[in-house]
Amino acid sequence: MRSSHFAAPILGWYAENARDLPWRAPEATPWGVLVSEIMLQQTPVSRVLPVWAEWLARWPTPSALAAEPSGEAVRAWGRLGYPRRALRLHASAVAIAGEHDGRVPDSYDALLALPGIGSYTAAAVASFAYGQRHAVLDTNVRRVLARTVGGEEYPPKAQTVAEVRLAESLLPLDPPVAARWSVAVMELGALVCTARAPRCGACPVAERCAWRLAGRPAYDGPPRRGQQYAGTDRQCRGRLLAVLRQAEGPVEKALLDVVWDDAVQRERALDGLVADGLVDPLDEGLYALPR
Repeated sequence: MRSSHFAAPILGWYAENARDLPWRAPEATPWGVLVSEIMLQQTPVSRVLPVWAEWLARWPTPSALAAEPSGEAVRAWGRLGYPRRALRLHASAVAIAGEHDGRVPDSYDALLALPGIGSYTAAAVASFAYGQRHAVLDTNVRRVLARTVGGEEYPPKAQTVAEVRLAESLLPLDPPVAARWSVAVMELGALVCTARAPRCGACPVAERCAWRLAGRPAYDGPPRRGQQYAGTDRQCRGRLLAVLRQAEGPVEKALLDVVWDDAVQRERALDGLVADGLVDPLDEGLYALPR
């Protein structure tokens, strides 16, 4: 399938329907793009928007964040979830400040070398911040390509080499156009080709979508289980971190104990937070965010 079969209609659709998001604005900085990409992982745009704005107002550059303790990044992360991302962003900021003169690097390899930055984020920042030509494969893009080209309702659970090759083959040759194409496909997956209720009637490539033409066959792969939250260690960890974020200094263990009834689960969650570097155990039974 030639890229031109999909590129023009999807780019045209994006020009008319793209959401007005601050990290897509012409004045958005590469740092703002990097922060958005980390925050958006497994987190809806609506939850990211206010935190992103507060983060950029407080730390408009990597050097500004690097100058503060990592615990402040965890505190400002709020309730976005998966708070280790805050530590990764702080570690990246320190590396950018120390190794790149405070400027987010513009090469894929240099981005990939930053602490906690994987292949997706490196490709996304290189594309969206610097207009380069890279295959950017997030969950939305993988789903769109699985349906339109592969004829499958959902992509494989783990990203495959074949998916990367397909994505690369569909990239327009001109780097800035390729970067716009990548975000356009991502937006199509977020707004139209959604996981549970795809709106094929609004899709700009519906007439050439392999999945629709095949009658929208149901997914027959391994069970796709949604992530539970209530009662999990994740919820417990969030409750414990909330106490520490709201405190002005170290807190006594007793203040942590009252937020979760299951003592075994609570201790396991607290131990995990300490092991992940999100909580510092201090003398005299006190706990604090990392310094």
